[in-house]
Amino acid sequence: MIKVSIAGGTGYTAGELLRILLRHPQVEIESVISTTSVGMPVAEVHRDLLGETDLCFTGTFNHPDVIFLCLGHGLSREFLTMNTLPQGCKIIDLGNDFRNEPFFEGKEFTFGLCELNKEKIRNADQVANPGCFATSIMLALLPLAAENLLKEEIHVHAITGSTGAGKKPGETTHFSYRDNNLSVYKPFTHQHLEEIGNTLIAAGNSNLPQINFVPMRGDFTRGIFASVYTKWMGTMSEKEMIERYKAYYASSPFVFVSDKSISLKEVVNSNKGLLHIDFHNGYIHITSIIDNLVKGASGQAVQNMNLMFGLDETIGLKLKGTAF
Repeated sequence: MIKVSIAGGTGYTAGELLRILLRHPQVEIESVISTTSVGMPVAEVHRDLLGETDLCFTGTFNHPDVIFLCLGHGLSREFLTMNTLPQGCKIIDLGNDFRNEPFFEGKEFTFGLCELNKEKIRNADQVANPGCFATSIMLALLPLAAENLLKEEIHVHAITGSTGAGKKPGETTHFSYRDNNLSVYKPFTHQHLEEIGNTLIAAGNSNLPQINFVPMRGDFTRGIFASVYTKWMGTMSEKEMIERYKAYYASSPFVFVSDKSISLKEVVNSNKGLLHIDFHNGYIHITSIIDNLVKGASGQAVQNMNLMFGLDETIGLKLKGTAF
């Protein structure tokens, strides 16, 4: 059994990790760390786990084989500086501390996008989990990058649910703001742009063009719907390009290319990523959808853990979406 510790145990990503890992046949959760809720039953914070676990929050870890860092952005470095992990303990960071700056105190964090770095992840001791917006956008563009076909400006409009903002309440996460409302935030400056660019270059696209990313807040709780388009620069036929997409993801157990249009509910509560490709007036248009808390965070983290420990990457992740 893999002994697991979760740091930052009261947030949304930790709650999703617990929901998944409590049903993982190869995992034993040894500690759920919180600086504010020591001694409190986990199910009092994560109410969906009532009757599922008797775990209580602790102030530290024991001897985990892997620790998931579900901390606020910038806090993972602080945690690792202040705490000495057991020898051989693997690290999966769900924040943004190591996505673009992978070296820290003699450790190197592998970027945990399973559809690109699967073999590197299998041999990694430290993994930086990708961001949620980044995951949906990278999945949309990886096959084009692999063919070095991203030559002209890339345009992205993507909308996320309220859980993407984290559990700590704020003005723009308040129900009276979100309900029946849409808004733009961080246009052209979102923090995920750097990791998207780095990843597309690593996938094979030289001289990456500008990415014009306009993120939006939605009036729903879970999911990301990304609309991505750029000028079609390929010499192959449109049908051939769609087949290239399907071939690129043929070895992925969670990413699928749909011949029909897709909608957000088809992936909510699952670790799937769905893509739909179309062509319009000289542009290629890719629709990409994921659940921001599962494939965009905790599910992808468990997929990374499975790979790091030599398991089938789907174990514990055969979750059913809620399409209605």
